[in-house]
Amino acid sequence: MIIDIHGHVVAPPELYAYQSILLSSRGSHGKGKVEVDDDTLINTVWKARPGTPKKTHIELLNEVGTTMQFISPRPFSAMHSVKPEKIIHWYTEEANNLIARVCKLFPGRFMGIAGLPQSMGGPIENTLEELERCVKELGFIGCTINPDPYEGLGTPPGLGDEYWYPLYEKLVGLDVPALIHSAGCISERENYSLHFINEETIAVMSLLNSNVFKDFPSLKIVISHAGGAIPYQFGRFQAASYRANKEPFEESIRKLYFDTCLYTKDALELLFKMVGTDRCMFGTENPGSGSAVHPSTGRYMDDTKPIIESIEWLTDNDKKMIFSENAKKVYNLNL
Repeated sequence: MIIDIHGHVVAPPELYAYQSILLSSRGSHGKGKVEVDDDTLINTVWKARPGTPKKTHIELLNEVGTTMQFISPRPFSAMHSVKPEKIIHWYTEEANNLIARVCKLFPGRFMGIAGLPQSMGGPIENTLEELERCVKELGFIGCTINPDPYEGLGTPPGLGDEYWYPLYEKLVGLDVPALIHSAGCISERENYSLHFINEETIAVMSLLNSNVFKDFPSLKIVISHAGGAIPYQFGRFQAASYRANKEPFEESIRKLYFDTCLYTKDALELLFKMVGTDRCMFGTENPGSGSAVHPSTGRYMDDTKPIIESIEWLTDNDKKMIFSENAKKVYNLNL
């Protein structure tokens, strides 16, 4: 069984038309809703219209052998920095509703990961109602957390700050994990893909240099994109922990989980060596940033299952943990 923990919904244009109306009206026309029927959703995710050149979401997953994928809203469209805050809530709710419908239409193929209606400068408590709705009413198995709802416009509190504690308390109470995944970026210094990596690196260090895991020992945090720059700079953080007589970095890093959203063998091997295969879960973001054909292999770069299988020193048990068993444990799946 191959479980991909890092996917995003392939939504019909009706969702983004709804978003554009919210942005242009700033909510003055009311909440409204996404008007789309089941046939349109099915066509978007599974059955392309005749003559459509692009492969559908399920066609791409079938091609690479993915059994199940966890899907969340597209992060770059989260618009966490816009005002008024109410339109963030309205859009996030509709995106989550759409995910719930896709999961219901394709049972066993997709599982829902909630987007949170985070707002630049707003209290994190404002996200808790939507998280609880998604878990208790929609059957979602986790959520994403954007460590920078300012989207590059300011300095948000680090994930080790007590600002986030109400959310951590709710996650522990619901017994669901959070995937740390940055979102949009307005700064001209970096595009959103680079912003993801930078913010996820900062998130790791903020969490591990805090009391979060002392205060919430059962909190389950997954870092997307394999921890940003952390595996490459491991020695620097080790040295800092030794100088300060703190818990060795090679031990504290294992409080976290990581996806495998990397697209080269060397990078994946380094991740597994640095954090351990028991802390890694298969994730590709397929279809997403890695959905380009590599000219040397003729395969999509996010077709990483064969890459992981080609790593000679991984045992069969290592591969089983990465591809499915770790995800079943972390996300409480009885499969």
